[in-house]
Amino acid sequence: MELINKYFPNITDEQRQRFAALDALYRDWNSKINVISRKDIDNLYEHHILHSLGIAQIINFKPGTRVMDLGTGGGFPGIPLAIMFPEVHFHLVDSIGKKIRVCDEVRTALGLTNVTTEWTRAENLKEKYDFVVSRAVMPLADLVKLVRKNIAPKAQNAMPNGLICLKGGELANEVLPMKAHTLITSLSDYFEEEFFETKKVVYVSL
Repeated sequence: MELINKYFPNITDEQRQRFAALDALYRDWNSKINVISRKDIDNLYEHHILHSLGIAQIINFKPGTRVMDLGTGGGFPGIPLAIMFPEVHFHLVDSIGKKIRVCDEVRTALGLTNVTTEWTRAENLKEKYDFVVSRAVMPLADLVKLVRKNIAPKAQNAMPNGLICLKGGELANEVLPMKAHTLITSLSDYFEEEFFETKKVVYVSL
């Protein structure tokens, strides 16, 4: 929790309580359904929650914004972002049912009324969203191809609608086909922990 207080000192007491509750919730559910590697659960706040909130460093979603979290796993980045932006709707999607169950349990325990979940594949999704967020494992070009159909045409935020994903490592070649529409932000500009040295937020306007 110290990390959240360090970088987001102006959050409300309710937000602080919800962030604090994540530790026990994820330890409990991770022991039943493995959504975070066992050795990484002690790094929950740095590697998962703060990493998710890297997106909040590049965009302040306006109330009423609709965001889909594709391949959410145990709820990252969707759940930390839903706590941070209580007036924004987050739809958490994963193709693995047991991961969605963890999202449902965490959402219910926290009372997050701005979160919905769906157990499905991205190809099946027809709804439109202002943004798609993801802790992406697939190449950026594949991700763009997958979600382009889900991006609403009319923008209501300071940034045009599009894809925002968390990635690591060398990305120059990967973003080349979309370079004109892509903005890469280094999380080491915002977070001083060593973990973030190679971590980036990649935004593609669609």
